[in-house]
Parts: sequence; structure tokens; C-alpha cells
Amino acid sequence: MPYTFLSDDWLTEVKKLADEAAAAGEPPAFPPGVELNMVVTGGPEGDRELHVSDGVFSGGLIDTAPTKLTVPYSVARAMFVEGNQQAGMQAFMTGQIKVEGDMTKLMAMQAQGGDPARAAEVQKRLQEITAPD
Repeated sequence: MPYTFLSDDWLTEVKKLADEAAAAGEPPAFPPGVELNMVVTGGPEGDRELHVSDGVFSGGLIDTAPTKLTVPYSVARAMFVEGNQQAGMQAFMTGQIKVEGDMTKLMAMQAQGGDPARAAEVQKRLQEITAPD
């Protein structure tokens, strides 16, 4: 059953996917060692606070994250569900994405990149669990 992007049920499914991937020995979707807080604004369930830590995307903010992004819902959905990294770059360049704190951590996360085949698989799984808007 598909879930609303960023809803509690969606985040639970994302956690299950991450746990399954870890059990299968797959690398995490996000680079390990990077901590990042994110506030996604204007979603169907209001603003959502999230974080990335230990390579996993989860709900809530964490005190240890040196960087916080504020991202519009439509941009977050384009980046995470549709895999449209250009949407993120364009939103950043036009000031729609706000960055607070240590910008080098965000740049390190981008520079670490990852396995394109793994990224495509993660994207496919996220699309399968995400309901249309």
C-alpha cells in the first residue's frame, strides 16, 4: 500500500527498507558518518522535521547534526521520490532551500556520491511505497 510522502507510515516503511538493505549487506542510501537535519515545509501533513544519521533517513531533528536544511515539500519529493537532483540544485540556487550551520557537511554528503545502481534501486523502492500527491 502506498503512503503519503513523509507521513509517519511512510517513514516507518523507509526504516523497514533501510533495515532490509542493511541485513542484506547493502550500503546505506546516504553516506555513513553524515548527520543532517531537515525541515520540509508545506506538505499535506504540515511541516515535517527529519534527519539523516548513520546513512538512514528518519523522523525528528537530532541535536548532534551540524547542518539544517529547510526545503519545500515539492522539492523534497522531486529529490527523494522522483530522483530529480536537478530540482534540488535549482531550488538551492534560487534560494528555496535554506542552509543553516556547517555547509561543508552538506557538500561532503554530495561529494561522497555512491553507487548509481544502488541509488536507482532505492529510488524504485521509494516510488513503490509513495502515494501520488
